Amino acid sequence: MMANDKYSSFEELYLGEKDGSDYLRQAVKKASDCLIMAPHGGKIEPGTSELAKAVASEDHSLYLFEGIRKRPHSDLHVTSHKYDDEEAIEIVSEHAVVVAFHGRRDSDDPATVHVGGLDAATRDAIINELASEGFDVAVFQSYQLAGCMRSGVSLRIVRSVKTDGKHQRCIG
Repeated sequence: MMANDKYSSFEELYLGEKDGSDYLRQAVKKASDCLIMAPHGGKIEPGTSELAKAVASEDHSLYLFEGIRKRPHSDLHVTSHKYDDEEAIEIVSEHAVVVAFHGRRDSDDPATVHVGGLDAATRDAIINELASEGFDVAVFQSYQLAGCMRSGVSLRIVRSVKTDGKHQRCIG
């Protein structure tokens, strides 16, 4: 979550930014109960779109909101508890399992993947799989995408984990 979001809703963002030059939205529906998403993809939280695409592959539905323009990427960040994009809300409502990739700062703990969410069974399965692949994993109390994720799982991953190639073994 960015401390000072420029926009407090997608309605505001869409009035100030242009689809196709400032951001892209992508929603791919598959015959799957699972949706993989990067709600702050592209240059907003780098690496999250790539992870979401790799995990979704050809099997699961995918939702991406990506910052694409050279600019302060934080301009396009709408904090998760205010995430009210209608396309995201619609595709989330059509899936029983939702997994969202987020970035987090490399601060004091540059190796741990934080996993949280209200879907405890899926969260715990992801934690077990990541741990079995050698990742450092911690449970965290996550906020949900208000109006978007009634339940689901969020993975907060630091850039060093996203770019070290290790994740390819787990999700590739």
